[in-house]
Amino acid sequence: MNRRDAAAPRGGFSFGARRLRAGWVRLAAALLLGAALPLLHAAPPAPAGGVTLRWAAQGDLQSLDPHAQNESLSNQINAQVYESLIQRDKQLALVPALATAWTAEGPRRWRLTLRPGVRFHDGRPFSAEDVKFSVERAAAGSSDLRVYALALGTVKVIDPLTVAFELPRVNPVFLQHLSVLPIMSRGWAEAHRATRPLDLKAREEGHAARHANGTGPYMLVRREADAQTVFRRNPAWWGKLEGNVEQVIFRPIANDATRTAALASGEVDFLLDLAPQDAERLRRDPAIRLMEGPENRILFIGLDQARGQLLHGSLKDRNPFQDRRVRQALYQAIDIELIRTKLMRNLAWPTGALMPAPAGHGQDATLEQRLPFDLAAAQRLMAEAGYAEGFGFTLDCPNNRYLNDEQICLALASMWARLKVKVQVNAMPRTLFFPKLQRGDTSAYLLGWGGAITDAQITLTPLYHSPGADSAGAWNFGGVRNAELDRHVDAAAQEADPARRMASIRAAVREFQAQVHALPLHRQAIVWAMRRKVQVVQRPDNWLEWQWVRVEGGRP
Repeated sequence: MNRRDAAAPRGGFSFGARRLRAGWVRLAAALLLGAALPLLHAAPPAPAGGVTLRWAAQGDLQSLDPHAQNESLSNQINAQVYESLIQRDKQLALVPALATAWTAEGPRRWRLTLRPGVRFHDGRPFSAEDVKFSVERAAAGSSDLRVYALALGTVKVIDPLTVAFELPRVNPVFLQHLSVLPIMSRGWAEAHRATRPLDLKAREEGHAARHANGTGPYMLVRREADAQTVFRRNPAWWGKLEGNVEQVIFRPIANDATRTAALASGEVDFLLDLAPQDAERLRRDPAIRLMEGPENRILFIGLDQARGQLLHGSLKDRNPFQDRRVRQALYQAIDIELIRTKLMRNLAWPTGALMPAPAGHGQDATLEQRLPFDLAAAQRLMAEAGYAEGFGFTLDCPNNRYLNDEQICLALASMWARLKVKVQVNAMPRTLFFPKLQRGDTSAYLLGWGGAITDAQITLTPLYHSPGADSAGAWNFGGVRNAELDRHVDAAAQEADPARRMASIRAAVREFQAQVHALPLHRQAIVWAMRRKVQVVQRPDNWLEWQWVRVEGGRP
């Protein structure tokens, strides 16, 4: 994977918004004071003779229930405990995990051989019954992985170490779907009344939210939400650890400056999401090493196009976002280069394609092109649509999920003010943000989408498709309904011929762009920072795999 140093910041950053300036003042003050603050809770001692990895990110995981959510940080932490049948290697290639072999026995039937001798952390043996249970659990209505589980069809137990999948239709990304579905112990779930995924939208709590029992290389020791989560190495894991980490302590640290100070002072060893504005300073620190590269993740603005009036808007008799001209006006009022250079410090790649990576649409350069930044054209479109005097709405935004997420929303609000559009930025932690969107309680929102899978179907079905009973459109929080778009998405989902399938994918992307159903922004960078003694493997999915981490000299 190619990596590059971020360009040094040039000049100041101001959109003329008081709140933005105040935010940077607070950041500077925190950077000066951060090293003097008691940053973290006291950590437990490492196992005798063991090495501890202490790492931090700006937010906490949503839940330990692996089927209740589909958020990247939560997924990568849970995946150290709960394994899937197939996993990713250092180059993101699919490799055996709990399944050792798989064979397509027909266009809609697969047979998998399971790994023998595997046990869950509580000692229960892993078997085909656990696979069947996990797929059925993930297909439940409260599951955030339902759209993927339904695409896997039904599971038939052939014998304790063999399963057959009967697919509802041809699925060109069947193996990719398997790679994102964690396997749970049926016996453990039944014993703890955890046979159904927790409904995070309803703020449901249960045993699986605070406890875990997988087959993976690390075992849960203790979970303290919003404080720390502690894991230790599984001595009975079937695989071989390449790293030397015996204990892992994860801490959410929301404030950018405090998180950076924690690394600089040695309170933590690794940061998953260094703020772009801190990169240059840490690059000059001889005790710190940075790793940077493009992430498979697109950031965009979604808009409610379903309701006749906005839930959170100034107009009570109509919904301006149902007019394509308004959506296009907001798009063309975005000075994306200013965001890229000043706010993101060149750690972003603007795009016009709502796709985590160009590979999703077959590297079609025409689909990457953005509508030009043109304030005059945007103002004309607003006038044509009858909104020359603008309107108001609330923009929901996480403040601890993506690089500079709240600042991006504030910048957009300032830009859209030039269209006389009054935007109230409603920023909140990720643990509140995602359930809010899933309840449909939003009029406009900033969202990121990405991960290890670059195939377009993992984006088209959840984001582009109309919401449906089969969980298609599960992350289409704008409620977009477009029959032509659905036709292309459905065709791509069932087409086995690569050329015809890519034609359907590109047709779907073009229709989505033509209707301006969302406002694409940029693909963000991965910016990892660590103490010099820490050796890690960085992948484009921004996934820290603990089994590959080495801490030189250790820290008993």
